[in-house]
Amino acid sequence: MNNKNVTKFPVVDPNQKSAGSDTDKLVVELRRRIVNNLMPPGSRIRENELAEEFSVSRSRVRDAFGILEERGLIERIPNKGAVVMRLEADSFLELFDVREVLEGLMVRLATQNTEPEYWDDLIALFGDDLEKAVAENDFNAYMAAIAEFRRSCIDAAGSGTLQGLLDDIYDRVLSMTRRLMLVPGRASEGFRQHREILQAMRAGDVELAEDLKRKNIRSARQWFLKFNDFLL
Repeated sequence: MNNKNVTKFPVVDPNQKSAGSDTDKLVVELRRRIVNNLMPPGSRIRENELAEEFSVSRSRVRDAFGILEERGLIERIPNKGAVVMRLEADSFLELFDVREVLEGLMVRLATQNTEPEYWDDLIALFGDDLEKAVAENDFNAYMAAIAEFRRSCIDAAGSGTLQGLLDDIYDRVLSMTRRLMLVPGRASEGFRQHREILQAMRAGDVELAEDLKRKNIRSARQWFLKFNDFLL
């Protein structure tokens, strides 16, 4: 056997605690708390409390803070420490503009890269049962369906760069998106828009699918502009 091209990996002691793993787990948990509004915007995050809660060193906590700061989820303020980022209206409007372009591209690539039947499960998901759930204000069901739509589109788009950009944006806007869904009428409109988008995607109409998705984001932006005094 020719071992010339075999890559040799270092042996890892399974009993050795990984510092990187500690940081990753902390990042995942803090991200979960922030995007689900368990840590509302403006909340102070204390190093010593997290170090004690997760049984890690304060240097690991600072490493996690650095990652979360890069993602725009927290900011570190001199003499105050880390706080959950509070986005102003102008920042959200900028993110809507970026989302319109990126999500339109996501839908375009996903439509190009798939056969029509790829979308059948999502079309069924956005069927009568979900329409009834939205009418009954079951926003958790609607948000779960939107998350599944995005996952399916990202997988089909096949662009790691696009996925990374959108993941960062979704982390920053998820809490606000949840609040926007509570505005009477917004969820019903969004539901109808996604039904239309999926029909265009199944038909393989790339330009129409992208156009409809961009209109969907512009619509959300208009709702935000109308109600931002109540949302921020």
